[in-house]
Amino acid sequence: MNMNSIKLVALATVGAVTLTGCVTDPVTGERKISKAAIGGVGGALGGYLLGDLIGGKNSRTEEIVGAGIGAIAGAGAGYYMDQQEKKLRERTAGTGIDVDRQGDELVLNMPGDVTFDHNSAMVSSQFRGVLDNVAATLAEYPSTYIDIYGHTDSTGSDSYNQGLSERRAVSVADYLAGRGVQRARMATLGYGESQLKCTPERTEADYRCNRRVEIRITPVTQSDVAAAR
Repeated sequence: MNMNSIKLVALATVGAVTLTGCVTDPVTGERKISKAAIGGVGGALGGYLLGDLIGGKNSRTEEIVGAGIGAIAGAGAGYYMDQQEKKLRERTAGTGIDVDRQGDELVLNMPGDVTFDHNSAMVSSQFRGVLDNVAATLAEYPSTYIDIYGHTDSTGSDSYNQGLSERRAVSVADYLAGRGVQRARMATLGYGESQLKCTPERTEADYRCNRRVEIRITPVTQSDVAAAR
């Protein structure tokens, strides 16, 4: 399926949720999309699967080239990501982190029970050793963009959760930068509670599932560099 087709599916899905996922506020009478419906959209689409890199690829590529980071020849991207995937799987085995391969991209899903304490944006002490291994691998394979996405569960207000998700993403980026991963490679984005992965939230495990950070790793290719010039 090409990107245009994916976007059409995305629009159709959002439209369906808009029609079927609305609720009426009993106080104001206002019609709005429910949190559960919003979570359904997030689960169905996977925000990091749609669209460009955070901030756009061209500007990110210029920063990476300016930092002296090299690009990968197009034919070599698959092998480069194969080797990085192997290292990440070895170094995160048994930690609760999922390494998901999507074409020539990798997505690390770091659940809240190993990443952050409840209502906190500080990387938990028990997770730092694991994140050290992730940082070492990312530093070993520098020719990649790194997008970091923060998420929360649905407890609390939308605005608070949005801010918390942003702080969590930045906290992971800060930690990686402190372990040798170049800042030019990283960008962060918070989704708040808009992309719930486990719904409905009935158990503590469901809440931990939604309190997560995802890292998307994308190869920097020579065609990216040429397009940015």
